[in-house]
Amino acid sequence: MNFHIITLFPESFSSYLNESILARAIREKKIKVSFYNPRDFARPSEAQRKRAKEGKGDLKPYRRIDDIPYGGGPGMVIQPMPVVKAIEKALASSQKSIKSKVKSQKKIKIIFLTPGGKEFNTTYAKEAVKKYTDIIIISGRYEGIDERVNKIFKTDKISVGNFVLTGGELPAMIIMDCVSRQIEGVLGNIASLEEERISSSEVYTRPEVLEYKGKKYRVPEVLLSGHHKKIEEWKQAKSSASGR
Repeated sequence: MNFHIITLFPESFSSYLNESILARAIREKKIKVSFYNPRDFARPSEAQRKRAKEGKGDLKPYRRIDDIPYGGGPGMVIQPMPVVKAIEKALASSQKSIKSKVKSQKKIKIIFLTPGGKEFNTTYAKEAVKKYTDIIIISGRYEGIDERVNKIFKTDKISVGNFVLTGGELPAMIIMDCVSRQIEGVLGNIASLEEERISSSEVYTRPEVLEYKGKKYRVPEVLLSGHHKKIEEWKQAKSSASGR
């Protein structure tokens, strides 16, 4: 699976991608992650060009990609064209990587992260692994991205939960993590894929009795019984009670 991340802050992904199963998946070439910064596709303003021409500034460090929203409102909106060009580059890279397999965009999914989108879940992740070789994830900032980006590319609007975050970088990491888990060979133990079926909201390990401030906390007896059917029933009951 190839992930293509459209973001103004690619460096924010470094620590997460360099740890745990995602780092191993990248090393073993189970997944690949590429970044596209809309700022790299933005044109400098007239004032910036003038200052650079006069030798008073550099065009490279900062290129404006946001502007005030039409119709008024707080905050700034990311302009469409820098994002469009970033997506075009991601699409070109995607099509090149799958050229020998398919000659269409059917293997490419474009996800637009937004709090008002369809809620992401494990079922979506499983289907994505079956259907696509490349996933482009658009991470917004500020008040959002100009809606015309969605009209041009007919993106899949996705939310990771009923809340608002500062940007789309964390949701992008969540999606990458969940999708990657569904890829064969990414998890060390394939049985971990079945966690939504057999795991409970409560898990225990040694010691059997934990003493803390004069009080003893014990592992539930059923988990020590060795009775697999009863253990399975207990897990199912706990899972149902937690709403999983």
